[in-house]
Formats: sequence, structure tokens, C-alpha cells
Amino acid sequence: MLKRTFFLACLLALAIAPGLAGAQTYPSKPVRWIVPFQPGGTTDIIARLVGQKLSELWGQTVVIENRPGASALIGTQAGAKAAADGYTLTFAYNGNMTMNPNLIRKLPYDPVQDFSHVSMIVSSPFVLVVNPKVPAQSLQELIALAKASPGKLNFAVGGGAGNLSGELFKAMAGVDMLSIAYKGNAPSLNAVLAGEASVMFETVTAALPHVKTGKLRALGVTTAKRSTLLPDVPAIAEVVPGYSVNLWFGASVPAGTPKEIVDQLNADISRVARTPELKEKFASLGLEPLGGTPEQITAAIKTEIDTWARVVRDAKIPVE
Repeated sequence: MLKRTFFLACLLALAIAPGLAGAQTYPSKPVRWIVPFQPGGTTDIIARLVGQKLSELWGQTVVIENRPGASALIGTQAGAKAAADGYTLTFAYNGNMTMNPNLIRKLPYDPVQDFSHVSMIVSSPFVLVVNPKVPAQSLQELIALAKASPGKLNFAVGGGAGNLSGELFKAMAGVDMLSIAYKGNAPSLNAVLAGEASVMFETVTAALPHVKTGKLRALGVTTAKRSTLLPDVPAIAEVVPGYSVNLWFGASVPAGTPKEIVDQLNADISRVARTPELKEKFASLGLEPLGGTPEQITAAIKTEIDTWARVVRDAKIPVE
């Protein structure tokens, strides 16, 4: 009887072992993280910082794949169509997940149906910056300048988030600026630095080095309160009451990815994002760590899509 019991126990262990091995070995090969923007921007910086820490945690390389273009549509669509096996992440943020659905009629992906949302990693305000040659030392002066010469100031647009932030500002401040589209935030930032364009909304992370060197002038941040990195720069709401945009950055995987993998990604990303090293690095970039379960993040995205729909409608923002 004892031998029979031992034999059955061995058979049971063998039957369970493959399942345990599968759960314990993800990821067993390199993981691709699609960033729908060119290298060097805020999204790229965040993905590389978090990706490096995930590589150290997993013992597997996280490959950052930059696929810019078309207001983040190209990279985001590629992520939506990837295999739902946990080996392709897509960089998610307001622009491609909650703003684009309200700015583009024929979106080549559905941010709710085509993705399982893993985690919101960090948040950041945008900052309204101008080329130093623009004769405006304050937000009030910029508004007055734009009203005095409607359509004369060039407003650089590098993606849906910056576009919608700018269009909302234009509507609420009652100004007319000429929007010029660029293929990503980096080219639009370069255009403002070169004086090819006058104004743009950029993340604090990307704009701060140029503000410090005087190559850009910061006139306002988009969050309701001032940024700790730019304490002397007013919140736009101080001049344009009610204006507020808070940019978040996160990660998503294709819909149908096994829930245990989604949950592991959520836990692992949260773990590395809250290490003292990354928290310090994020703080230096004006980024605040976020968190939440995949279910909470998905619900927040659905709510934000509805919120931006009202903003687009009320501000009469053109839909492509």
C-alpha cells in the first residue's frame, strides 16, 4: 500500500510540474516593448529606465522598439496586432489610449477591445514653452500677443496629447495659433528650438534641460498645481481658470494575454518603478509614480475616453 501511494504521488508531481515550470519561467526569452515615438523623448526615457530594471529582475532583455509616426498610430497598432503571449508590451499614455479615440475617426485599433492594460507607471504635467525670440515673457503676454495677431504664432504639434492640450488651451484662452504637425515630439521640440515654430506643449522631462539653458522659455504648466521642478512657472489655470491636463504613462499588452501574465507584469513593473533608484530618477525628471490594478487602470481609461469626448465636443476641436 505504501509503495502504491508513493507511486501515485510521483505521478501527480510529474503531472503538475509542467504547469509550475510554465508559471515560473515567464519570461523565458527577450520581451519587446514598442514605444510609438522616436528615441530621446519622455516616453522613450521612461521605457528604457523601467525596461532596464525589468531586465535585471527577469534575467531577460527588454528590447525597446521605437516605431514613431502618425500621432502614435503606427506603433500602437503594431502592439495591438502582436501575439497575446506577454512578449510584446506597448507604451500606453493619454495620447494613444484616451485622446486619439476622440481625435481620429478611423482609429486602426480599439484602446479598450484590443488591449489588456497592465499599469500606469508615472504621471507628468505638460509645460507650455516658447522660443526665446517670441516677445512674451509671461502667459498673459503670450495670450495678448496671440489675440493681437490671430493665426500668426506657429504651434508645433508632435502627437495627440500635445495637440489636445494645445487645442484645449486655444479654446479656453480664446486665441488662434497655426498648428503645424511634426512626426513626433522630438521633431516638434527641435522645430521650436530652431525657431521654425514658436510654441508647443512638451513634457517637463523633455523641456526642462532646454529651459535651464535658456533655449526655451516656460510660461505655464498644465496641471492644476505648479511643478516642483518649475516652481516659478505658474499653472495655466492661474491665468485660464479651469484648465488642467495631467499626462500619464504606462504599459499595455494585446487583448487575450493570459491574466496571470498581466498580473505578473503589473506586479513587476510596480516593483521596479518604486525602487529608491527609479523613484529618485523619476523625481528628477518631474515624474510621479502611479500604480493600481489592471482592472482599475482599465476603468480609468474608459472614464478618461468619455471625459476627452466632452472636451473635444465642447471646445469644438476638429476631428480628423
